[in-house]
Amino acid sequence: MHKGFLLSAAILGAIAVGLGAFGAHGLKQIVPAETITTFDTGVKYQFYHVFALLITGILYASYPVRALRIAGILFLVGILFFSGSLYALTLLKATGSVGLGGVGIITPIGGLFFIAGWLSLFLGIWKSKTN
Repeated sequence: MHKGFLLSAAILGAIAVGLGAFGAHGLKQIVPAETITTFDTGVKYQFYHVFALLITGILYASYPVRALRIAGILFLVGILFFSGSLYALTLLKATGSVGLGGVGIITPIGGLFFIAGWLSLFLGIWKSKTN
């Protein structure tokens, strides 16, 4: 499972770089400034949790406790829900689509997954047998 976390972190990191570049250069012509801020928040949190996922994968390789596996899964779901919903909101705003409120409710759920992931990471480190 640790290799899956590391591979996911590598791909999600590459995606975050690409999205960040798009947000910095191409998005300005499509959406207003406040929407760019929303998009940037998604990219930042994706990056933060890519690093959390890398750390979790490295730790899980040496200390394969259940809480670390759960932490990695929670970080992945958090990225999908939190950052993904912010990207979706930006896309909907760019295309002028309706229904923005329904997607927005997913963002705080993703935030809860992030919090749970950090707590699970703490628990996994605490439970692991270290010298």
